[in-house]
Amino acid sequence: MSLYRTELRRLAKRRFTRWMSLLGLLVLAAVVVGVFLTNEKIDAAALAKAERAAEQQWQQDVVRNEQYRAECEQAKSAGNSQASGFPDDCALIQPPPREAVESRWFLPSTFDFRENFGFTLLPLAAILALVGFVVGASFVGAEWNTGGMMNLLLWRPKRLTVLLTKLAALLTGLLALAVPTTALWFGSFWLVATFRGSTEKMTSGAWQSFALTGLRGVVLALITATIGFALASLGRHTAMALGGAIGLMVVGQFGLGILLQMAGVQFAEAWLLPTYAAAWMQKTVTLEDWNACQATYFGECKPETLDITWQHSSVLLAVGLTVILGAALWAMRRRDIS
Repeated sequence: MSLYRTELRRLAKRRFTRWMSLLGLLVLAAVVVGVFLTNEKIDAAALAKAERAAEQQWQQDVVRNEQYRAECEQAKSAGNSQASGFPDDCALIQPPPREAVESRWFLPSTFDFRENFGFTLLPLAAILALVGFVVGASFVGAEWNTGGMMNLLLWRPKRLTVLLTKLAALLTGLLALAVPTTALWFGSFWLVATFRGSTEKMTSGAWQSFALTGLRGVVLALITATIGFALASLGRHTAMALGGAIGLMVVGQFGLGILLQMAGVQFAEAWLLPTYAAAWMQKTVTLEDWNACQATYFGECKPETLDITWQHSSVLLAVGLTVILGAALWAMRRRDIS
C-alpha cells in the first residue's frame, strides 16, 4: 500500500480539514457577494444622474458663497470684518468654477476589473494561507498527540521519509483546493465586473500580471502550510504551531511595532512580517518617513522612501522555511520517538 496515497486519503477524510476548507470557501464567497451587492454598472442613466447631482452641488456652493460674501460685506460695513475672520476685500470671495465640481464624484461604486481585481487577490491569499497553516498544523499535530505517528513508524521506520510523505500529501491536498479556488475567484470577479462594473482595457499584460499575483498567493499558502506543519511536528502538538503563530503576531509583531515606534526607528514597518507578505503579493511596498522631509525647489515636502520588493520577501520566506523545516527534520531524525 502506498504511504502517499494513504496520507492523501487520510487528509481528505479528516473532518477538521473539510470544515476548515468549507469555512474558508464561505468567507471567500461572502467577499464576492459583498462586492457584487455594493457595486453598480455605470450606464447612461447613472451618468445623467451624477451630472445632475454635480450641477445641484455647484449651485448650492454658489448660494453659500453668495451668502458668505454678503455676511462679509455686512461685517465690513459694521467695521468688524477682521474680527469675524473675513478677508479685507469681500470681492475675493468667488464661487468655484463649474468644472471644479466633477460628476464622477457622484457616480455609484463600480467594479473595474483592471483597476480593482488586483486588490481582491490579497484576501484570497490570506484565507488560503490561513487554511493551509491551520490544516497543516492539525494534520501532523493530531498524529503526534494521539500516538498515531509512533504506530506508523513501526510499519515504516524511515522517519524522514514518513514525515516528508505526510508533507507532500498536505501540499498536494492544498494545491487541489487552492488552484480551483483561485480559478473560481478569477471567474467570479469577472462576472462581477461584467454585471456590476467594467471589463474594458484588459490586455494580455494585465492578465499575465494577475496570473502571476495569483500564483504568488498559492505559493504563499504552500509556504505557510509547510511552516505550520513543521512547527506542529517540532512541538508534537497542534497547539505548538497555533500558539507560536499567535505569539509571533501579538508579541513579535504588535509589541515590536510599538517598541520601534516609541524608539523612533526609521521605517519601522520594514521590521514587521506583514510588510513582506504585502510586498510578496503586490511586488513592491513603499515605506515613507515624513520626519525626514526633503524640501524641493517648488517648496514641496517629499518624505524619504524605502522600497520593499517581492525579491526581499522571497529571501525572507526562503530562509524562514529552510530554518523551520530543517529544524523539524533534524528533530524527527535525532530525538526519541516514544
